[in-house]
Amino acid sequence: MKEVIEQLLKDKFAKAAIIVLGLIYAALFLADFLAPYTKDFSDRSMAYVPPSKIFTIDENGRLSKPYTYNYIREFDNETLQMQYKLDRSQKYYLKFFAKGMPYKFLGIIPMKRHLVTVEDSGRLFLLGTDINGRDVFSRLLFGGRISMTIGFLALFVLFPIGLLYGGISGYFGGKADTLMMRFAEAVMSIPSFYLLIILASILPSGMTSIQRFILIVVILALIGWAGFARVVRGMVLSIKTREFVQAAKSIGQSDLGIIVKHILPQTTSFVIVAMTLSVPSYILSESGLSFLGLGIQQPDASWGNMLKEAQEFTNIIYRPWLLTPGFLIFVAVLAFNLIGDTIRDVLDPKSQMR
Repeated sequence: MKEVIEQLLKDKFAKAAIIVLGLIYAALFLADFLAPYTKDFSDRSMAYVPPSKIFTIDENGRLSKPYTYNYIREFDNETLQMQYKLDRSQKYYLKFFAKGMPYKFLGIIPMKRHLVTVEDSGRLFLLGTDINGRDVFSRLLFGGRISMTIGFLALFVLFPIGLLYGGISGYFGGKADTLMMRFAEAVMSIPSFYLLIILASILPSGMTSIQRFILIVVILALIGWAGFARVVRGMVLSIKTREFVQAAKSIGQSDLGIIVKHILPQTTSFVIVAMTLSVPSYILSESGLSFLGLGIQQPDASWGNMLKEAQEFTNIIYRPWLLTPGFLIFVAVLAFNLIGDTIRDVLDPKSQMR
């Protein structure tokens, strides 16, 4: 493991990916503190407001404390569109580590302090707002908690099933192996994304987002275990003939004990690589479901359902800040893939020679 970490830190792309993911997860952990507004905040009069402009130079050309202006919404009779202009009649100075909207840190500790906020009558929208006047920056932080954790939660369900199933199949062989592998191949032949759409669409409409989130995790895990189990089975077929396995049999250790204690630990390198490379696919699956309206439901946020608003052509052209969730999904998936490729090269040097 030490060698893997050293090689990750030596590879400049993997190192950059680790830093990026570290910053993302740190921001998500501190979301309540970093977000200027709570996840329930909404100001319908501020729909589709552009990102707030932060000024550090006053009207006299002097250095000033950071401040911003509110936006005024006006209807343009020529273009037949809403226009937003800065209301320069009132400055709103940014306040750091000041009291703002109350929240519970990690859902437990009551707090009021935010990293940055403005006076009550001012509005600070670092990445603009959506159609309901909700702060996009704050929702990115809260929505990322779902999008960036669903993959790991699915792996906690998927990998134990796949490991044990593949281990038993490869160890016993014969008819049991044939039957188990045919069943796994049948599961693998199911179009996974379309099955996800069907299963998600039949979920009761009255379910909370937490319940829906848990069910999506379970569905993703129950679909993905088969391919993993098949690879584990192939590895077990070669491992079970080694001397240490025969020695364990000779001293009377149970078959299940041999599988769990002696054979499956030998697949650790593959498991680590597979886990790293599997997380991006689950992030994309959740985002895709939420984008289609079958995943996390409004008003709760995930990067997928936030991105859904950007599918309209006018929003892409005139409100590009709504595309931010898509950019973060791209960055997160790329970072996980870079780390996974580097780990694979370290643990499987033969892959570099192909």
